Amino acid sequence: MFKKVLIAEDLDSISITVNETLKSLKIKEIQHSKYCDDALLKVKKALLDNNPFDLLVTDLSFTADYRKVKMYTAEALINEIRKIQPTLKIVVYSVEDKSFRIKALFEHSNIDAFVNKGRKSITELKTAVKTVVVEDQKYISPQLASILQDKVVHEIDNFDVELIRQLALGTPQEEIETIFKQLNIKPSSKSAIEKRLGKLKDYFKAKNTVHLIAIAKDMGIA
Repeated sequence: MFKKVLIAEDLDSISITVNETLKSLKIKEIQHSKYCDDALLKVKKALLDNNPFDLLVTDLSFTADYRKVKMYTAEALINEIRKIQPTLKIVVYSVEDKSFRIKALFEHSNIDAFVNKGRKSITELKTAVKTVVVEDQKYISPQLASILQDKVVHEIDNFDVELIRQLALGTPQEEIETIFKQLNIKPSSKSAIEKRLGKLKDYFKAKNTVHLIAIAKDMGIA
């Protein structure tokens, strides 16, 4: 079992619950952080001390307060940690249920487990930790498992995400070609953008662009 774990969570009540859950698994050392910036510093210091963390349990979003920080999301924290400790096991513990965001965590941030906060989340958190350490396998809450096999989500790429994001920002379709060229996103031609937009509408069964943006927001894409 893991010996040293870091909990990144800004709500005391949840942090305490996660702490007690990990204690029940006989984990010896548990540290806490309410800010992503502090969590990253703890990971760096542990590496310098040659006593690295074995596991990170983190929420996805952190509420802004009086303190100025560089990172507000788990994605940002995880991406920085992967640069310095790529093998660290990571369990995300969150209320998030948007398919695209969760799938991206597995595919792009290379997390090891995602546990959805809910009525059975403590049991699922224990199962996730055991699955990650004992079986060396990925874990996702059962009610969200279909996300990883979702063909539509699987076929959405960075081009699609940026296209939807620009539309959600209110960027006129005729201006997106120029923006894509500036961002070096290819293909950037007007015809390619129109073709991809049509494909997205078909995928999501959207009646129009406004409907597409609404669906994409529900999935956490826009």
